[in-house]
Amino acid sequence: MSDISVRRRVSVVLYEGFELLDVFGPVEILGVLDQHFDVTMVAAEAGLIASSQGTRVEAPESFASDPRVDIVMVPGGIGWLRMVDDADFLEQLRAYVADANLVTSVCTGSAILAEAGLLDGYRATSNKRSFDRVTQHGDSVSWERRARWVQDRDRWTSSGVAAGIDMTAALIADLVGADLAQHAAEVIEFEPQTDPDHDVFAER
Repeated sequence: MSDISVRRRVSVVLYEGFELLDVFGPVEILGVLDQHFDVTMVAAEAGLIASSQGTRVEAPESFASDPRVDIVMVPGGIGWLRMVDDADFLEQLRAYVADANLVTSVCTGSAILAEAGLLDGYRATSNKRSFDRVTQHGDSVSWERRARWVQDRDRWTSSGVAAGIDMTAALIADLVGADLAQHAAEVIEFEPQTDPDHDVFAER
């Protein structure tokens, strides 16, 4: 567990076609502990970014202007299919996370990390409905189908959509303690899955 007196910055990467719950599920539980976590939205270019549902969310910071990079979270969403072929975006993402302490993803966000080479040599997971497509990305990723989320050193990746909230609760527990993670979950009336290997969707 890290020094809980230090307020951690969480930079959530937005791109056209991101999944709303991939972003705002984790943001909701992190937001309970705003004395411990400072959450901001970033994108390749600052501005309004359309989600896969059509809701537009503002990213006030760009990769180039975000002053502090600590924890980076990359969501999934149908837009991942374009982003893995966007060489300029992937290059900017690689440069952006170079000094990050933790790099995380929700759902198919792991495909973006993998295509950028940011999961090479790591274990990782992703959305089960897209698993066979996601796992075509990355040169040396150890993909785990049966996992609610996977933590491997400084990389955290979750399975589909709602699993991102479970992963975030586990990340909070790892960084600031299980008691605060439980408190945050109770405030939003959420009962997190605490076993990363409990994955009822792996065979569905």
